[in-house]
Amino acid sequence: MRKIYVFDTTLRDGEQSPGVNLNTQEKVEIALQLEKLGVDRIEAGFPAASPGDLAAVNAVARAVKNASVMGLARSVEKDIDAVQEALKGAQDPAIHIFLATSPIHRKHKLRMEKEQVLETAQKAIRYAKKYFSRVEFSAEDAGRTELDFLCEVTSLAVREGVSVVNIPDTVGYLNPAEFGNIFKTLKENVVGIENIQLSAHCHDDLGMATANSLAAILNGADQIEGTINGIGERAGNTALEEVALALATRADYFQATTSLNLKEIARTSRLVSKLTGMVVPGNKAIVGANAFAHESGIHQDGMLKEKTTYEIISPETIGLRDSKLVLGKHSGRHAFREKLVDLGYESLTEEQVNAAFGKFKDVADRKKNVSDEDIRALLEEKIIETPEVFALEQLVVSFDSHSTPSATVTLKTQKGIAKQASEGNGTVDAIYQAIDKLTGEAVELDDYTIKSVTDGTDALGEVHVVLKQGETSAQGRGVSTDILEASARAYVDALNRLVDKRNAPARNRRDNVTLI
Repeated sequence: MRKIYVFDTTLRDGEQSPGVNLNTQEKVEIALQLEKLGVDRIEAGFPAASPGDLAAVNAVARAVKNASVMGLARSVEKDIDAVQEALKGAQDPAIHIFLATSPIHRKHKLRMEKEQVLETAQKAIRYAKKYFSRVEFSAEDAGRTELDFLCEVTSLAVREGVSVVNIPDTVGYLNPAEFGNIFKTLKENVVGIENIQLSAHCHDDLGMATANSLAAILNGADQIEGTINGIGERAGNTALEEVALALATRADYFQATTSLNLKEIARTSRLVSKLTGMVVPGNKAIVGANAFAHESGIHQDGMLKEKTTYEIISPETIGLRDSKLVLGKHSGRHAFREKLVDLGYESLTEEQVNAAFGKFKDVADRKKNVSDEDIRALLEEKIIETPEVFALEQLVVSFDSHSTPSATVTLKTQKGIAKQASEGNGTVDAIYQAIDKLTGEAVELDDYTIKSVTDGTDALGEVHVVLKQGETSAQGRGVSTDILEASARAYVDALNRLVDKRNAPARNRRDNVTLI
């Protein structure tokens, strides 16, 4: 199995993401985590950019012991001097120098002819070799450089004794076939190419950075450059976690591997996201919140029977505890029942499960994800069985700060469906007055409390009421994403309990007669 070296540029190219500005302490914290992850080379920054960046690179260089720390430099002596200064105290220092080679860069940025580019590259490499035993040379915008000239530049770098030649798709322009062909061509045409490592550095402007990096590996690349979470300039860089998991998952195809400790991927991703402030999209491969989450009933059913039906990577591989079966409106009965067992409700009857599942579907239509606390609240509302003398069918309310609130309540009673409108001091008062008129029950509201079951604006609201009727009292409970509906359900629930308590003596007498 061929080893692919991992060159991490989160602290340099990743930090160049708009809006990202890491201080020295944050850079060191990320670098130490990258060391735990097992990356081979850490590009800590661009020392010539500022005194602060030089100091941060030096702090990283002194902190990291088990990875090579590198600094970036243009092909000019003052940049190389800055890297040499920044990497003092490094366990395994190296320099990364670059020079543009494509026609558009030669003409508009460098204003150089090909011969001048070759001469500048040669001088820079020779100067860097005075300070560093290991030099990496990058042909910036190699993806848009003429192949014959790229072979010429690479040949020069090999003759001058560099350790790595990097081939960047600087603007994310190429497709996998084109990018792979560059490596194939270099391998076939550059004398001495076997004495150095070829590296691939891809940007994601057209969404092909990972695919291009893998194509480079298939065509002989020895090193992959990228960032954690794929952050970087414009659309970002190759996401290193994607390449690593592609190689690990499809080792049969790529026949190559990295030295990364894959179990540190999730932790590294979270740290980089936290310190850079760049949120990882939910659908991001490998490290997105939804990468191991399943809501579809069909998918959940397959996952419960055999995980590999819908997961090609185990979440434990990257350091996560388990997959998530997200309960929402697409979830099925199988996943819901498994969740009930997981929450400790394994002894429910089929009738109780069906009742709770029906209520769960109602809630799932109103909010994106139904939490464990939501489900517990629904179960507690449904499990305690009370004969339903009254059942809420519909609730319509009207509120205007300049008029009296009103409510129209429709109840199912033992005599059939009945509707009643009423006004009140507030909307809840109007609802309760309408219910009183419909039921004919003379009750006193002794207590009314509201609490949020879960977080967020779509949280389930839970209402508790206590009703008194003479010396008898009963409490009721209602749960809904709409607090007015929860209030109505709680009131009706309490009424049913009052009626049940009132009828209990007569029922007991009948039961006793039957038993005798």
